[in-house]
Amino acid sequence: MTKNTVLELLIPFLGTSLGAGGVFFLKEKLNLMLQRSLTGFAAGVMVAASVWSLLVPAMEQAEGMGRWAFLPAVIGFWLGVLFLLVLDRTIPHLHQNSTQPEGPHTRLKRTTMLVLAVTLHNIPEGMAVGVVLAGWIAGNSGITAAGTLALSLGIALQNFPEGAIISMPLRAEGMGKGRAFLYGVLSGIVEPLAAGLTMLAAGLILPALPYLLSFAAGAMIYVVVEELIPEASAGEHSNLGTLFFAAGFTIMLALDVALG
Repeated sequence: MTKNTVLELLIPFLGTSLGAGGVFFLKEKLNLMLQRSLTGFAAGVMVAASVWSLLVPAMEQAEGMGRWAFLPAVIGFWLGVLFLLVLDRTIPHLHQNSTQPEGPHTRLKRTTMLVLAVTLHNIPEGMAVGVVLAGWIAGNSGITAAGTLALSLGIALQNFPEGAIISMPLRAEGMGKGRAFLYGVLSGIVEPLAAGLTMLAAGLILPALPYLLSFAAGAMIYVVVEELIPEASAGEHSNLGTLFFAAGFTIMLALDVALG
């Protein structure tokens, strides 16, 4: 594994850590409209990454199947959706601005469940980076070094506000700045771990790469639809979440095309 590969594995985690560091400089509570804007932005980045960096390459790699080239993408996509559905049902967590925990009943603290909610949707982001890097390392003609960098930067970009979204509310609930920062950082550490494990799995079963690419896409889309979009549109009506979704989508699209 080269230094560049390690760096690209860590770039998304760095984005989360920098965002969590906002607890030292910003007010103790994020404005609701700002939260919705940042969440919409993150959703836009994830949808664009799912399509351009994962699903399109998956179908391109299956071109040899002719009219059935969509099959690996469809199968992998649904496996990713079902995988996140299982995690969603088995891991207790609490979404921002919600009072009703999800998953099995638990006595975990509210702060812990908030962190678990963010950690949950960091898993598919790490998987996405890992599987794309694995395809590039294997010499897959449909995946370029610039394309892998674009994905890592895009995920890091949307992780920055996510780091703040998790650390700032923890601080507002009375947690110390240092501890709130640590919780924000820990919520993102799952990304390089998931990326590394996915790289290993993809390296062992390269013929399954189209399925793994679309698996990561399905998992990311599940997070967007189940969590991010509802959070971006919750409460008093506002178009900010939608506008920032569009901004995140177009920025990720531009990164993928310009660098890919």
